Amino acid sequence: MSELGLRQQIIATALRMNELRINRGRSGNVSARTGDGFLVTPSGLPSEETTPADIAAVTLAGHAIGPRQPSSEWRFHRDIYVARGDVGAIVHTHSTFATTLACLGRGIPAFHYMVAVAGGKDIRCAEYATFGTQALSDCALAALEGRNACLLANHGMIVVGDTLAGALALAVEVEALAEQYWRTLQTGTPNLLSDAEMDVVLEKFSRYGKPESS
Repeated sequence: MSELGLRQQIIATALRMNELRINRGRSGNVSARTGDGFLVTPSGLPSEETTPADIAAVTLAGHAIGPRQPSSEWRFHRDIYVARGDVGAIVHTHSTFATTLACLGRGIPAFHYMVAVAGGKDIRCAEYATFGTQALSDCALAALEGRNACLLANHGMIVVGDTLAGALALAVEVEALAEQYWRTLQTGTPNLLSDAEMDVVLEKFSRYGKPESS
């Protein structure tokens, strides 16, 4: 894909996040890896007003290029791309139910087998740190170890994927799980699946949608 096409896809992803109501207003941000860095939504500009030229380019050394400042959260985008060669896109949202759990300091345990869609036996909640800081980036990286999603205490969620479409789809799944877990907590104490069962689920997920070997 051309750089222009990738810039357009980033904007389309941000707009779709609002349409799906996993993000609202000017909160949240989206990025995609490029050959020598990444492209990320600009700081403080509504998605509806963003043009391809407004998308900021940032090198892996942290140098921004373009007429607008990158998202204030560019650090965790940069650090995730540096640490995770498998990641091609990142979505950060302040979705309602994920943020509700994050404000309680709760991750999402194995209350449902679909928790494994995020790559592990649970979805962790990172420790709190001020937005836009290196401390927040460090906390996010720790929570994302071995995972493709995490919550951020008193903040929101981060989801990573190999593509923008994949990251967005996972963000929708995580928000649905957050809502289901929150609703379960209103009724009682959920039954959690065992580590052994989650190992089985993770192994099945590793083969899901792939052709059978001959």
